[in-house]
Amino acid sequence: MKTPTPRRSLTTFLAAAGLALGAALAQPALAMPGEHGGRGGPNAGMHGGMQGDGPAGLFGNPRMAERALDSVNATAEQRSQIRTLVEAARKDLDAQRDGGRALREQALGLFGQPTVDARAAESLRQQMLARHDATSKRMTQLMLDVSRVLTPDQRKQLVERMAQHRAMMERHQQERRQLERPKS
Repeated sequence: MKTPTPRRSLTTFLAAAGLALGAALAQPALAMPGEHGGRGGPNAGMHGGMQGDGPAGLFGNPRMAERALDSVNATAEQRSQIRTLVEAARKDLDAQRDGGRALREQALGLFGQPTVDARAAESLRQQMLARHDATSKRMTQLMLDVSRVLTPDQRKQLVERMAQHRAMMERHQQERRQLERPKS
């Protein structure tokens, strides 16, 4: 058996660490079930990217979507059209999320090997990026589809509401950080 050179060992380690980090970062953002729209939660909506800050993410949680539509006085027809669009996106994103789970399992299997194959790690990384891109593309398509259903004024109201919500969340986060700081 050949003794690995320090450079080769470092390259292999960095590739494995990068793959493990990528898998770890992708998992919480795209696959965790929970109360905020993930599978199994009381609001069982989408979690595979639909919980983001953008307009399409607003429709990932059914309760939030209803409140948003209430706030812009959406008609029954608009609500029906948007529900149909969201359900189609949900089905597409569920399939993509399942593919992401398989890639993460492959990454963990690869990382657990006695010698981590740098080429296989790079191949998995590329597949993860492609899946991430497909999710982003689908979310953008949902945003565009919903934008065609709502009026310009309704979209403006939603954006204003989202900005207010974001400001409130940032304020709460700042308050929590201040409370968590150790007192000296």
